[in-house]
Amino acid sequence: MGFISKIKEGLSKTSKNVTAQLGGMFSAFTGANDEFFEELEETLILADLGVETACDAVEKLRETVRQNGLKNADEIKNALRDILTALLDVGDGRLALDTTPSVILVIGVNGVGKTTTIGKLAMKFKAEGKKVLLCAGDTFRAAAGEQLSVWAERTGADIVRRDEGADPASVIFDGLNAAKARGIDVVICDTAGRLHNKSNLMNELNKISRIIDKELPGADRETLLVLDATTGQNGLIQARQFKESAAITGVVLTKLDGTAKGGIVFAIADKLQVPVKLIGVGEKAEDLIAFNGREFTEAILE
Repeated sequence: MGFISKIKEGLSKTSKNVTAQLGGMFSAFTGANDEFFEELEETLILADLGVETACDAVEKLRETVRQNGLKNADEIKNALRDILTALLDVGDGRLALDTTPSVILVIGVNGVGKTTTIGKLAMKFKAEGKKVLLCAGDTFRAAAGEQLSVWAERTGADIVRRDEGADPASVIFDGLNAAKARGIDVVICDTAGRLHNKSNLMNELNKISRIIDKELPGADRETLLVLDATTGQNGLIQARQFKESAAITGVVLTKLDGTAKGGIVFAIADKLQVPVKLIGVGEKAEDLIAFNGREFTEAILE
């Protein structure tokens, strides 16, 4: 199943929510007047773009309509599509993992789907013929190491872990050295479910980053922030706090299939200026897919 099909299926709640509203607006379109733009703004806010992002998008549409003399519904809808797509163009959306080894540091609060995301990534890389090592750096949550071990067994990935309560940075250190010794292609590091208001946990994240710099200088590294789409604007608040303490290279948005407010993707890209690189639109490993901004927008607006 291709990206478009996956997106349409996974975003069924969002697209029904937004498309029903937009469909009614454009089918009953009588002109790009104030009432039309106000209704459009409300629809985008309800899709969880956030007030500021939705207002900015509608203001840009007003200006585009005025400057280009757009009159009919199709022209205006296409202009809206271009504006929303541009919001998502905030950097390279691909995973930059060209060195051997490369490192993925996975961060985020508990419950957003970090461990599952790591497992799905491991399965994806193994299917590509890469050697993968999982680093069980979440030593604070009792079940975290066990859950990661299950994924390691399921995917055939190597794993480095220690007992509960061990120093997370030391686990990462051991994992990086094991990766160098074993010729690993991709090291995926789990971290504790960081509460974004806990400065000591953020300090620990910085410590882990310094260890990676020291042990693998020059290695490609992705720092992926995992967010739960169903939390909407609360997820954006978390993301802002994390960005202040970590050099986030991309966002993984999970559980998009479980929300009618998939517009949060636009708010995250717009306000963080960090690309959404992966989205989760189902429970299966293949439901974690690389993000494509234009196709995502088309799936929502179609």
